[in-house]
Amino acid sequence: MTRPVGTATRGTTNPNRLRRMDRWIAAAHGPALRRCAAPTAVDLGYGAAPWTALELLTRLRVAEPRCQVVGIEIDPARVLAAKPYEREGLTFRHGGFEVPQAQGTRPTLIRAANVLRQYDEDQVAAVWARLCARLAPGGLLVEGTCDEIGRRHVWVALGPEGPRTVTFAARLGSLERPSDLAERLPKALIHRNVPGEPVHAFLRDFDRAWAAAAPYASLGARQRWARAVRDVAGDWPVTGDVRRWRQGEVTVNWAALAPNAP
Repeated sequence: MTRPVGTATRGTTNPNRLRRMDRWIAAAHGPALRRCAAPTAVDLGYGAAPWTALELLTRLRVAEPRCQVVGIEIDPARVLAAKPYEREGLTFRHGGFEVPQAQGTRPTLIRAANVLRQYDEDQVAAVWARLCARLAPGGLLVEGTCDEIGRRHVWVALGPEGPRTVTFAARLGSLERPSDLAERLPKALIHRNVPGEPVHAFLRDFDRAWAAAAPYASLGARQRWARAVRDVAGDWPVTGDVRRWRQGEVTVNWAALAPNAP
């Protein structure tokens, strides 16, 4: 048997931890799932308990009732512990970045949350390329990091061609300023939050827009966030619309935030 590619994570998991990411995936990738003949999603590195895979199945089936979810873990003991939770549409397998699938099939979606934090920054590009190569045509890889209870989350969305966007999402009541999300930047960006790097400049500008939108705080944190996003969108390639912004999200094209070349 071939040894899985990668190393085990700490396995920390909590119910609803990935709800913000799941909500975005269902909205952004739902049409692609519906077009697919056999839509399959992978929860890669789901951790010590299977809750995130169960929740992913429930949320994706709102967007596409035919969707199947495969939870993949590099720790065989975690796979064995998850097996009793299998049901129609949900299975668990032993594996890693090679993303084992039934012969001749490829996933439409791979979600890798809190998996790359323990790796070195210079390892990220190779992992991204390996995972993207496993996607079906039109597939999506979502890789990012969140806090233990899912209040703050940042993720990168990638297609077979590479990274597309970066999304910042938060429970707005937990933030003093948008740059509080810097602690949850994915591995490709977290060491680049320094002067001279694009992601640092974006968060600086977002903080300024947030401060300028302070009068909107009387209408609620969502209104203030939406106003700040509208203002920062004048200088940065923000995607989506006010409906997403009011959910405490902002998505920016990857090219604008990509690290400077060494």
